[in-house]
Order: sequence, then C-alpha cells, then structure tokens
Amino acid sequence: MNHEIVEKKVTWLGVWIALVISIGGLVEIVPLYFSSETSRPAPGVKPYTALALEGRDIYIREGCYNCHSQMVRPLRAETERYGHYSLAGESVYDHPFQFGSKRTGPDLARVGGRYTDEWHRAHLTNPRDLVPESNMPTYPWLSKTLVDANRTSDKLRALRAVGVPYTDEEVKLAGYEVRDKTEMDALVAYLQGLGTAAANW
Repeated sequence: MNHEIVEKKVTWLGVWIALVISIGGLVEIVPLYFSSETSRPAPGVKPYTALALEGRDIYIREGCYNCHSQMVRPLRAETERYGHYSLAGESVYDHPFQFGSKRTGPDLARVGGRYTDEWHRAHLTNPRDLVPESNMPTYPWLSKTLVDANRTSDKLRALRAVGVPYTDEEVKLAGYEVRDKTEMDALVAYLQGLGTAAANW
C-alpha cells in the first residue's frame, strides 16, 4: 500500500494505528499469561483473610489508592526506603491489584508489621496526632461502623471463581470471622498484611 494513501486517508490511517497498537499490546500482554512469575503466588503469599478482604474493600471505597501506591520499584532509592522491590507474584490474589502510581503519601507495599495496630488506629482517626505535617484526611467513622457480614461469603465465593484458592470452610465461615468487627478493625487487618511475605525472601 502506498505510504501517501495511508497518510491522506483518515480511515486507512485509523485502521493501521489500531492494528499496530493491537499487535504491540498482544506482544506485551500475551507472554505474561504463560509466565509463572505472574500467575503463581510469590513465596509466602496467601489469600486475604475474610477480615483483611473486607479491609481491602474499605481501602478501595475510601480512595486510599489515590494517594498511596503499593508497588516498590527496583530502584535503589525505593528499596532503601521501602524494602524489597515488588514482585508480580505478590498480587496474584488481588482483583483488581492496587499498584497505583501517585504518592502523595508513602508507598504501602511493605507497611505490614511496621507499626502496631494501635498506631494505625490513631493514624486513621487523626493522622496529625502522629505525623504533624500530614495532609491525609481523617477517618473517625471507621471505628464506629460495623462491617456488613452478610456479603463476605459471597465475596470469597466470587474470588474463588477467578482463581483465589479459598476452601469451602473459609467461604462458609467468612461471615462469622467479620461479625461484630468494625471497619477500622478490617482496614487495620488489611494494612498489617501488606508485604509481610517479603520477610521470607
């Protein structure tokens, strides 16, 4: 096909652009489906507990991912500050994953176990009590609102349908695990689990 025809005919130009982008996308994405590094969990990575899963949903609902990334890049400055760089196998049970790109606040990929539960509760209630220069919003209602235990088993069942290896027992007992727990309990459980498997590498 003549180069001039492609440049002067908008339809042909659009077709060729779509074709090139499609081929490029396939070349980038398809090999990942066959890579064990992206489809198998990293050592020590386990599915979220029912309480942590509810906390993850609260994390998403409150928009925490808008200011916090969860991906340590393999750069010296990042690994010195946050710890081991993130592996694809850490996120195999995340649907959707929470890599993020904006860091108004610090990256949270390795925050699990770094602070006590009490520290997280105080920080979420009023961040400036612990970090005076923080511009993070307050979340005092989380400690007053109970987790809706009626839907937890359904969430585990849905995740099992996309490959998360929850057992029948875990699905059945999920509602009991979160009953009478506050949203603060759930969010802290989620945060305390982030990146803890990295200690085993």
